[in-house]
Amino acid sequence: MNENAVNCLSARDKMRSYLKHPGSFVLMLLVMLAALVTFAVLIFLIIYILVNGLPYMKPSLFSLHYTSENASVIPALVNTVVMTLLSLLIAVPFGIFSAVFLVEYAGRGNKFIDVIRLTTETLSGIPSIVYGLFGMLFFVNALHWGFSILAGALSIMILPLIMRTTEEALKSVPDSYREGSFGLGAGKLRTVFKIVLPSAVPGILAGVILAIGRIVGETAALIYTAGTVAQIPKNAFGSGRTLAVHMYMLSSEGLYMNQAYATAVILLILVVVINTLSGMIAKRLTKK
Repeated sequence: MNENAVNCLSARDKMRSYLKHPGSFVLMLLVMLAALVTFAVLIFLIIYILVNGLPYMKPSLFSLHYTSENASVIPALVNTVVMTLLSLLIAVPFGIFSAVFLVEYAGRGNKFIDVIRLTTETLSGIPSIVYGLFGMLFFVNALHWGFSILAGALSIMILPLIMRTTEEALKSVPDSYREGSFGLGAGKLRTVFKIVLPSAVPGILAGVILAIGRIVGETAALIYTAGTVAQIPKNAFGSGRTLAVHMYMLSSEGLYMNQAYATAVILLILVVVINTLSGMIAKRLTKK
């Protein structure tokens, strides 16, 4: 019985099949329960944030300059966008080209490549506060940059994430694509950039989306490197807080809890907008 035939079974036939195999029925119930719990928790968090934050979305919250009266989110919003773009500008080229080297150019069974992969996985598992402390000691103190947007962007470790997702995306491209390109006379470099990378764009973009989510939600590393100044810096060496840090500072002070919930709503909307735009871009690139 093929997959299409199984999908066309009626509910009664499926129930009879489950009764003949109790283990499958129990597994089906556990899978449905896990999916239901996950969906319920997600809906609860969204509703909780919206109910507590929407009533305090006032015009003063969107003032250009932050004061103790308005607790404006505009400087933090601008800093979040700048931090995201700067971090991606640094990490995406290195991550993609490193993955291309590991998959397309490095020989299979190379022990040095295994060491690189192990190191990458280890780096992705280190808590972000460790990177924040390293950034404070090296970029802020040793290099005398001070608290700055650039120091924060360099301390957000999204490079391993982009490397691993890009590597898996490149591995998912069939070898027949490469063989066909070589058969038509294309070289290695042209095959990689004209055939392999375009085919792997959806997987690469998925890794970039995950990286954006990590940047937007980062707090520990940025407190020690980018600082908590509630203003838009004049350049990359200026200090500024992102939305996540802004929300943390408001809630930790205990005087602006309503504004903190409103900031959470803005952060939620920002993540949804970024994911939607990324999905639209991925579909267009795939069609091309």
